[in-house]
Amino acid sequence: MLFHNYYVSLKRIRNRNHLILIFANMKLSVIIPVYNVADTLDRCLRSISEQSFRDMQIILVNDASTDGSDEICERWRNDDHRIQVISHKVNLGLSEARNSGISKAKGEYITFVDSDDEVERSTYKKLFDILNVHPDYDILEYPVYEHYGNLKRQHKLTFGIDKEYTDFSSYWLHGKAYEHTYAWNKIYRKSLFNGVRYPANKKFEDAHTLPLILQKANIIATTSVGLYYYYDNPKGITRNADGKDISDLLEAHMRVMPEVCDADYYAKVLNIALTAHECTGKYPDFPKMPYNKGIKPKLNKIIGFKTLCLINKYLHKIYRRDR
Repeated sequence: MLFHNYYVSLKRIRNRNHLILIFANMKLSVIIPVYNVADTLDRCLRSISEQSFRDMQIILVNDASTDGSDEICERWRNDDHRIQVISHKVNLGLSEARNSGISKAKGEYITFVDSDDEVERSTYKKLFDILNVHPDYDILEYPVYEHYGNLKRQHKLTFGIDKEYTDFSSYWLHGKAYEHTYAWNKIYRKSLFNGVRYPANKKFEDAHTLPLILQKANIIATTSVGLYYYYDNPKGITRNADGKDISDLLEAHMRVMPEVCDADYYAKVLNIALTAHECTGKYPDFPKMPYNKGIKPKLNKIIGFKTLCLINKYLHKIYRRDR
C-alpha cells in the first residue's frame, strides 16, 4: 500500500510537471469565469475545445457555483488536458474571477470568454494567422454577433476593413472603442496586464480596465475575421443595472474624458451622466467642454447640467406615462 501511494503521488507529480511544461509553451490563454451557468457551460466549452487552433491553455475559474457548474468544469478538465480549473471558495465576482485567471495565464497572449457565450470554431486560428504576420500587434479586436432572443434584435458588430491604430486616442475616438469596451472579443498581449487588474466590487468593469490596457499598447488592430457569439443574459448587468452601476460606468468614462474627448464621445458620456442622475437623484460633477453637437450638449452649455437633469427627468416621466 505504501509503495502504491508513492507510485500514485509520483505519477501525479510527473503529470503536473508535464502540464506545467505544456502550458509554459502555450501561445494563448483563454480565461473563462464560471458562475451558475450549468445550462450554457457545455455549449461554451465545446466551442473553445473544438477550436482549430490548438496551442492554448484554457482556464476555468469556478467562482463558487452552486448549480453543478463545478462538476461540469471537472468533467471537461478530465476530457481535455489543456483545461485548468481554479475554484473560489466564496463568490468574488466577475472581476476577481478574471484576475485569478490572469495570474495563472502562461500564454504569450490572453483572451476572455463569458461562460454563456461561444466562439466560432475557426476564430482563434484566423486571428493567429494575423498575429503571426504582425507580431507587433498588442491587441487584436474581432467581430461580435449579438443574440437577444428576438430575431429583430440581432446585431453584428463588424469591422469592414482591417485597420491599425498606433495610439489610444485614435482607437478610442475614431474607432469609437468606447461603444464596444467588451473584454471578450479581443486578443491581448499578456504583458499589457502587468500591474493592471479588473476592479473589485465595480460593475461595467470592462470600461474601467480597457482604457488602462489601451494606453500601454503600441499597436491596436481590428479585423473582419473571426466571430464571437454573445448571448443576452436577462440576469446580466446590462439588463439590471441600478443607480450605483450606472455611476460606476460614468466614473470610468469621466476618468478618460480629460485625456481624450470629441463631440460624439462627450454626448455619449453626457447621456450616461443624465441616466445616473435619474437613477440616483445625485448630480454628478459633469464638466463643461467646448462641444455642442446634438441638442443635449447644446442645452448643457446654455442652461447648465443641473437644469438639464431636471428637464431630462421630467421628459422621461411624461414618456413613460404616455406609453
